[in-house]
Amino acid sequence: MKKKLKVGLLLALACLVMVNLGACARQAEEGQRQLVKVKRGDLAVTVNANGALSFVGDRKLVFGISGTIAEVNVAEGDRVSQGKVLASLDTTSLKLAAETAKVDLDIATNSYTKLTYPYSPSTFAINVPTALAAVVGAEAALNEVLKSLTLELSFDQYSQVQQQLKKAQDNLTKAEEMLGRGQGGAFYPSNSGVDFWTIRATQLGMEKAQVALDKANADLEKAVIVAPFDGVVAAVNVKVGDTLSAVDYSTRTIVELIDPRKMELSAEVDEIDVPNVKLGQRAIIIADALPDVKLQGEVTFVSPVATEILGLKLYNIKVDFEVPEGSELKAGMSATVNIVTNERSGVLLVPNRAIKQDSQGKPVVNVMVNGEIKEKAVVIGITDSSQTEIVSGLSEGDTVVIL
Repeated sequence: MKKKLKVGLLLALACLVMVNLGACARQAEEGQRQLVKVKRGDLAVTVNANGALSFVGDRKLVFGISGTIAEVNVAEGDRVSQGKVLASLDTTSLKLAAETAKVDLDIATNSYTKLTYPYSPSTFAINVPTALAAVVGAEAALNEVLKSLTLELSFDQYSQVQQQLKKAQDNLTKAEEMLGRGQGGAFYPSNSGVDFWTIRATQLGMEKAQVALDKANADLEKAVIVAPFDGVVAAVNVKVGDTLSAVDYSTRTIVELIDPRKMELSAEVDEIDVPNVKLGQRAIIIADALPDVKLQGEVTFVSPVATEILGLKLYNIKVDFEVPEGSELKAGMSATVNIVTNERSGVLLVPNRAIKQDSQGKPVVNVMVNGEIKEKAVVIGITDSSQTEIVSGLSEGDTVVIL
């Protein structure tokens, strides 16, 4: 009897333990559940990259000619307006060359005018190929008329042919005269005593003088550096009296000018992400030294050519942005950029951990319905590192169960 009672007590105790274990398991399972309400919000997919900042308007200005520095009109830190003269060379010899070229041009022009007066220059624009073609045509016409003289002609017909013959001979004479003038073998106007080549020589003299004058004026312009835009002088690398040789004048930076209102971030994106990066996409830039300042920018360049570094294919991109007034941003600072490649506003969102797959690989979520967990098929949209867009299958306010 006692043995049976003992067995019964053990069985009862075992049942109690099993009941408690089941309850504990259910409690543990319920404790691991996370209930999340489906809500609307904004979602953005981004490509991240690191790079360095620089000024978009950064010009290293040089002289276009050698010489001695005569003026330096700015200092580092100066704000200047477009068109301001920043520095200049000694232009004494350049001005003399320009004045000499101007005198030479005036002399050549006077000579040409004297030779051609009162005729316009077009009077002497003889085209030899055209004149030669005229001679060939006149000769052919004359030969046709001469052939007619071998035929039996009436008196009236003979008179007509005689007139045609005279006209053909006159045309040939004029064509030959024109050709002769073009080749320098005649004088014209007939009473001037000046041939074509004499006039052509004066034309060449004018052209040569004009070239010399144009070069002298161009050299004068190259001897002055003006501000190409409104900006701030970042560096001045010469002083009055310095000499620029013919070897280094074109490579020696005289003044560095920046436009502090606009900067760009240059970064590298790997070959997996670069197909999603497009010109004009919105971007958020954060400088490492100023983490609280978020700058809005735009993608302005995506390189079509890769650079290979340690086996990785990287593509250079550039993001331009406006610099806030009073910003402490400096060229060369390291920064991170998040390029928004896709975004949605006011869409249904659930945590990524809530998305599962059914036996066919289609997306599903667990939803709490009247205290019970049910699996529902959904259509998903874009996703970022934490949330996924629900296109259909759920409604705002539904409770998603994350197990």
